[in-house]
Amino acid sequence: MNLRQIRYFCEVVDAGGGSAAAKRLFVAPTAISAQLALLEQTLGGELFDRATRPMQLTSLGKFFYPRAKELLLQASRLEQEAKQVANGSGGWLGVGFIRSALFSLLPSVIKSYREEHPEVHLDLVEVLSEYQEEKLRQHRIDIGISRFIGMFEQHADMHYDVIINDPFMVALPIDHPLAKRDAFSIGAFDQLPFILYPKDTRSPFGQKILNYLEERGVRPAVVHDAIEIHTALALVGAGLGGTLVSGSITANNRSDVVFLPVDDIDISTTLVAVTRKGEMNPLLEGFIHMLISKAEEEIQ
Repeated sequence: MNLRQIRYFCEVVDAGGGSAAAKRLFVAPTAISAQLALLEQTLGGELFDRATRPMQLTSLGKFFYPRAKELLLQASRLEQEAKQVANGSGGWLGVGFIRSALFSLLPSVIKSYREEHPEVHLDLVEVLSEYQEEKLRQHRIDIGISRFIGMFEQHADMHYDVIINDPFMVALPIDHPLAKRDAFSIGAFDQLPFILYPKDTRSPFGQKILNYLEERGVRPAVVHDAIEIHTALALVGAGLGGTLVSGSITANNRSDVVFLPVDDIDISTTLVAVTRKGEMNPLLEGFIHMLISKAEEEIQ
């Protein structure tokens, strides 16, 4: 299966028949028929019901057509963006990010960066911290925005820039009795159902929080294991328990959740920009500089 076969197939559907498609594409009708036959052979089924006039799509054809159109659109975009990068009229930057960055830093950075660099295409990829270095090695992204608790492993082929050291805050349902206080005592987790996140076998984030609490003699009952922070906060808002989150995400967040500082907690999260060592470029350097600058503005 190749793009020519897919393009011919979509043109036959759009034009209403093989002859009309051949005229649009400036090729012989036999070329259309031959490419369609090869495509159907590859897929293992017929795309058109040739017993009808005009030909109708089979169930396989109806499944294949919208996906084929999307693939052609993506291929066209890729060609256009690659040409821009090649001739210097544009650029491309792959940005991997964790969900919590959407609550705070990332939206303002993206807006400002696009205003300064309208010619650069930002390809945004949501991916947990533990998977970002893999994406970097695959050149799927150029920078990963990761979050870690305490010390974290730094690989020799990666470079790490600290964006912000981010203290923990507790997230409580707005109508919870403890939500009316000025601060939250860490020992209160013994009486508060705990919502853990993210739910992923490669992420130690949630388990590190539980390990720290246990070291302090606090053993909260985990009532829900959320896939990501957005779900965890929704469960808090529903009154199902509380959780710990990084302080930078709390501004302008949910109206059904209260965020309080935590007494006697001496661990925090670190937001880090991860890049391939030795592969810096002006576009990437500008993005990292903007991340750090925006983070400093939020702290002040």
